[in-house]
Amino acid sequence: MNTHAQGPGALAEEILRGVGGAENIESLTHCATRLRFQLHDGEKVDKPGLDALGGVMGTVAQSGDRFQIVIGGAVARVHAEIMNLPSMSGGTAPRPKSDAEVKAAVRAKGRGRYGWVDNFFEYLSDSFRPLMGVLLGSSLIIAIASVLDAFGLVDFRAADKSATWVFVDAMWRSVLYFLPIFVAYNAAKKLRIDPWVGAAVMAAVMTPNFTGMLNKDSGIPGITCTTNATLGTQECVAHVFGLPMQLNDYGGQVFVPLLMVALLALVYKGLQRVFPENVHMVFVPFFSMLIMIPVTAFLIGPMGIWAGNGLGEGLSWLNGNAPIVFAIIIPLIYPFLVPLGLHWPLNALMLVNINTLGYDFIQGPMGAWNFACFGATAGVLLLSVRHREKEMRQTATGALAAGLFGGISEPSLYGIHLRFKRIYPRMLVGCLVGGVLVGVLGGVDTNAFAFTSLLTIPVFSPMATYGIAITAAFFTSMALVYFSDFRTPAERALANAERDAAERATDAENTTGTENTTPAETTPADDRALVAVGAGAGAGAVRASAGSTATAAAPAAPGPSLVLAAPVAGRVVGLDEVPDPVFASRALGEGVGIEPSDGRVVSPVDGELVTTAATGHSFGIRTDDGVEVLIHIGIDTVQMKGEGFDVRVEAGRRVSVGDLLAEVDLDAVRAAQHPAVTLMTVTNTADLTSVEPHLGQDVTVGAPVVTVRR
Repeated sequence: MNTHAQGPGALAEEILRGVGGAENIESLTHCATRLRFQLHDGEKVDKPGLDALGGVMGTVAQSGDRFQIVIGGAVARVHAEIMNLPSMSGGTAPRPKSDAEVKAAVRAKGRGRYGWVDNFFEYLSDSFRPLMGVLLGSSLIIAIASVLDAFGLVDFRAADKSATWVFVDAMWRSVLYFLPIFVAYNAAKKLRIDPWVGAAVMAAVMTPNFTGMLNKDSGIPGITCTTNATLGTQECVAHVFGLPMQLNDYGGQVFVPLLMVALLALVYKGLQRVFPENVHMVFVPFFSMLIMIPVTAFLIGPMGIWAGNGLGEGLSWLNGNAPIVFAIIIPLIYPFLVPLGLHWPLNALMLVNINTLGYDFIQGPMGAWNFACFGATAGVLLLSVRHREKEMRQTATGALAAGLFGGISEPSLYGIHLRFKRIYPRMLVGCLVGGVLVGVLGGVDTNAFAFTSLLTIPVFSPMATYGIAITAAFFTSMALVYFSDFRTPAERALANAERDAAERATDAENTTGTENTTPAETTPADDRALVAVGAGAGAGAVRASAGSTATAAAPAAPGPSLVLAAPVAGRVVGLDEVPDPVFASRALGEGVGIEPSDGRVVSPVDGELVTTAATGHSFGIRTDDGVEVLIHIGIDTVQMKGEGFDVRVEAGRRVSVGDLLAEVDLDAVRAAQHPAVTLMTVTNTADLTSVEPHLGQDVTVGAPVVTVRR
């Protein structure tokens, strides 16, 4: 849970610390929602610590020492704050290299057996990602025009539109028509060659001189044209230098610039090796254009068109012959493509369809996925209101607004859905319902590339069919998430307990204006120091206390309860089963032992980290209402002198449930012949009504294992 509130600047510093400092950063860029780090050593990242920061929606570790941090709409500000930190500009730490300076080194690193797949999709993604803003802008312009058309205020599709509406057409068509030049620029930049050369090569086959040959009545001799019966497009051939050259209108094409730049990069870098560096500026661009413009016009351009048309015809066939299957498949695969960045090829096909067919049939079914995603977020928002979860309410509100009005799913995915495994199955049901309705009702088309939001509904036809499908997808996911919860029962109990404790603390402060006086404050000094004593002594220190068990004398009426979460994953056992007489005797209080299945040790409560053993094997935490908790990793592990213990926190700081305390090499503990059982006890049990262990269960980190009643 993102529980640490961060102010401006503080968040940037915490993020920089979490990724290993400025010296660990090769490059840092950002997209619409995410910070994208290329690191020297990905192992230095404190992922749990970053996930716990307020303002961070989630984190994604990638191959090749790449790391993403999902921020949301404030990503540009956070990026600027990080880049302006003193440690990022000189001093002992070198300023991170630019993307252009490190891409070759990144590609040279081993990315595993299928690293080329990673590279391919990164190439696609980075070629399109910078265009997200203008694509969204053009989609909203056409959405406004479509709304006016839907209300009969203007005939948006009339052949004899006025100059005003012809000009409005130019406003949104500018992005789609010149998209190949934009993509070529980004792709060339991605491959570390002059992006203007890539743009110039693509622009050469989009000039009026070139496109003028597409008109068979232009009077230019040697041009013949035929019509594609399936797609309804005209194909013309001209004889240039005595060779047949297929003529195409490359406006809106995306496969052509992607293919062209991939080959241009080889030519460009080859020429850089041929010519001396002092004449690169003149001869490398010159020969690159001299070679690549004809190659693009004669070979790559037609190949890109054939590839796009082939994929378009295949999907068109599936849509025409099995529309229900097609309408179901699209929304069901998108939830898995988007988080991995693998949705760009389908987005490219949408643009090809619009360019070749004049309409696209993929975006309609895709809308079912988007609105199922937003519906699941709405369900989370309703639950957060019901359960008074302030942080989740804020996260869900922002994500839902970005989705419904911007058509952007990343804040929902990374901020919520991927954090709670119960959401995806329920969201997929919404995707299925929406897809089935699109298929049964005859499909949905659009003649524009649109981000599927409330504002772009009018660009889809039939609008009623689309509206029914996305409404059903939205409310199905919302209802399933709301009525079955996005948290497991154990997670819900723990979250509600944390909320109640926080509200009680707030109420007490508002009522008295001072901190509550708790039993812990009247506890003798040696009792308050017990956490530290027990942490350092291992099996060597025993405090005799007649009332140190869970059945100690209690007040007449039980007070509020506090739930302690499991600090590690594993099997919960009673202290009687622990091979240590001190813990088994409850001298250090009632609690549980957990046979760990994982070496990550996290905080079981919110509070102050009172002690941290130098050897990393124990931690003492005191909650705001005076409950003292000891976490002890292994038996007699103090003898290991810190070997195998990677401590991630310092004494004196505040911690929240789930904050990473340490990572432990369990194999090293067992190799040293120490029991690896992790103990968690309430050291001031005698001051409490009861301490109730929940035994005999296999738990994950964060599951409730002890209930404390004051």
